[in-house]
Amino acid sequence: MSYTALYRKFRPDTYDDVKGQEHITITLKNQIQSERIGHAYLFCGTRGTGKTTVAKIFAKAVNCEHPVNGNPCNECDTCKAISAQTSMNVIEMDAASNNGVENIRQIVEEVQYRPTTGKYKVYIVDEVHMLSTSAFNALLKTLEEPPEYVIFILATTEVHKIPITILSRCQRYDFKHISVDTIKERLKELADIEKMEVEDKALRFIAKSADGSLRDALSLLDQCEAFSIGEPLTYDKTLQILGAVDTDVFSDMLRAIISEDTRSCMLLLEEMVSYGRDLAQFVVDFTWYLRNLLLLKTSDHAEEIIDMSGEKMEALKEEANLIEVDTIMRYIRILSELSNQIKYSVQKRVLIEIALIKIMQPSMEVDYESLKNRVSNIEKKLENGILVGSAGNAAVLQNCAGHTRAGGVQGGKEISPKRQMAVPEEIKKIADNWYSITKSISGHLGVGIRKNRLSIDENQVLCVVYDSSIDWEQDNKPDNIALIKETIANATGKEVNVELRHVQSQEKYDESYQLLETNAINFEIEDVEEEEEDF
Repeated sequence: MSYTALYRKFRPDTYDDVKGQEHITITLKNQIQSERIGHAYLFCGTRGTGKTTVAKIFAKAVNCEHPVNGNPCNECDTCKAISAQTSMNVIEMDAASNNGVENIRQIVEEVQYRPTTGKYKVYIVDEVHMLSTSAFNALLKTLEEPPEYVIFILATTEVHKIPITILSRCQRYDFKHISVDTIKERLKELADIEKMEVEDKALRFIAKSADGSLRDALSLLDQCEAFSIGEPLTYDKTLQILGAVDTDVFSDMLRAIISEDTRSCMLLLEEMVSYGRDLAQFVVDFTWYLRNLLLLKTSDHAEEIIDMSGEKMEALKEEANLIEVDTIMRYIRILSELSNQIKYSVQKRVLIEIALIKIMQPSMEVDYESLKNRVSNIEKKLENGILVGSAGNAAVLQNCAGHTRAGGVQGGKEISPKRQMAVPEEIKKIADNWYSITKSISGHLGVGIRKNRLSIDENQVLCVVYDSSIDWEQDNKPDNIALIKETIANATGKEVNVELRHVQSQEKYDESYQLLETNAINFEIEDVEEEEEDF
């Protein structure tokens, strides 16, 4: 006898067996019990979440001779015929391969005839978004006013491709991603039935790899079990079969990056290649690992969000103390860019190596986060008594916000470094990067100086021109002006004269002002999309 795949063997026969979609199954059971059955349904959701399965159960339930609490009995002749796919009352059509107008016209002709047995003719159209425009138009009128004995169930993974005229004629049900815990419990239940010996940790990893799809999870379990027939399925074997990477590798990789140990990074990557790990998936998983680290640094109750064992969580907390939030965000940005590039590359390993080197060498980038990362590394070396080169690093120390130590000490007192006044071109660059330079200023002042427009007068004074007199009066204070000037000086190494002015006081300056054709929103967009200019 031929082998039957697990996802086919254990396809649910009743709504009670459908996992993770209770908001849909309860509604459909109530409709059947109260005899408030609709004429058209639209089932939406990602693959493997139960759309077709629920449609078949519904088709059996509405035709069942002895329904039980809205569920089909699966014992009567009608239920058995539908389960065996021999019933003339349930017609399944794959719209991916039957998407022409002639296929729909055939359905339109067939609906004129009543079912020979049972109450309803049920048409299940899978991947309905693949129908042509002409096919949708042909279906439209019949879908709106079908005979009382006809039910349409449309299933799709891409609901945005379905015309609104079709959507408005259907009851829409959205199938959710099934949670990792729900999938794991179902896998454990079926493994016990099949007498499979599987580690709990391996089941959880399979459930997580399925990405919300119970069908995918069963297929992965099938694949892993075939590898270890007659032997227990362990976590390590599961990793080996699925080409995945253990989280210990991410921890080792992160520590090597923090230590700027290029050799260790390359050896870890070489080890993954030699074991046949999926490099694209490694990038995705490493990004997710950093996301967990970021949540741990920025959330008070991260343990409730992060799906990780207690032992792994303690290791993650230890690593959280080794790295700053801005640095993590820079790592995630570089890996996200890499993830987009790697999809279409045949040299995945080379791209990953370049990205890892780029992460460890902030000097290869000139954006604000990279400069802060460089300064942080230099400070750590200075704290450990390691000498750093004076030329390049002194420039970095001068150019980055909040980290300058170039002033030195004289007579036991720390003195501020002497800075030069910015020239007109430099003032224009400061205006172009205004959002990034001033984003460390928070509160009412920070909002005010970034949402109002900038101008530069004939005396090279950088002015923030307020529209609201109330906001201007609240922000225009000596301490605030000093804070803005100090923030600019720390970020650029240059002194700039700054004033906050109200729009009415600006009228007499209109002829001499060079108004910048932008506002705070534009600066924010430029800061995200373009690299800042170095000072």
